[in-house]
Amino acid sequence: MKAFAPVRLLLAVALASNALPALAQEFALVVSPPRFEDRTQPGKTYRNVFELNNTSLKAAKFTVSTADWVLDAQGAPVFSQALSKDSCRPWVGIETNEITVKGNGKRRFRFEVAVPADAPRGECRFAIMIEGEPQPARGNMPLPISGRIGVIVYLAIGDAAPKLVVAETRGVDAQGQRIPALRVRNDGDMHGRLDGYLAGVDAKNQRFVLVPDNSPILVGATRDIPLYPQPSADGAQAPAIVYPLRIKGRLDAERQRLDIDTTLDR
Repeated sequence: MKAFAPVRLLLAVALASNALPALAQEFALVVSPPRFEDRTQPGKTYRNVFELNNTSLKAAKFTVSTADWVLDAQGAPVFSQALSKDSCRPWVGIETNEITVKGNGKRRFRFEVAVPADAPRGECRFAIMIEGEPQPARGNMPLPISGRIGVIVYLAIGDAAPKLVVAETRGVDAQGQRIPALRVRNDGDMHGRLDGYLAGVDAKNQRFVLVPDNSPILVGATRDIPLYPQPSADGAQAPAIVYPLRIKGRLDAERQRLDIDTTLDR
């Protein structure tokens, strides 16, 4: 299982509308880890634990539930309580639906996934939602508000694997300049991420180390994955690319290797 750094969130979310300013209601919670990426086999029960740390001085009560989710066009998760097609949430068990964490206290939370023996290879993907109690809004806000965090779980079943296909190389605007990106399609049966780095040489013979964005590419999805040029020294800014740019090297996605050798005109 991969380990991830804790995430500290301070946010305010409207129960029935758009997000409200963070000053409206403090919701201070540290979740560790914020996501799980792991693997199990059909017929096995997968178990794991995450930790909640209430960093406020007051005790806080939370409700806990599961949700399905997808990524929007910007790559942010969109959660749904409704069961999606082929949802694995009926396999998921959580320790309790309500918890209280004392002020400056910690609480471990257990969950499990009972994978049926006849489950096909693929990916069980869900979220565990932790939501604070609704609080009266301040000022002219008409709705009560509460904070909400989703702990993301990716659980590969059997020999599930991504199958990433680079459809094209294109330019995108990011970090204040035009940078290269790979348009990647996932024809596999679990999500994939690109790891590694590529070498780039531009029209002025400037040499770049290009690192792919590590965002997930879900099964059946196509996403643009930016390739970020790295500065030559800590604290420095990467020089602007003068196109055309030659890009070459190899990237990894689980056990898959993707050889890249292309030229981007702009």
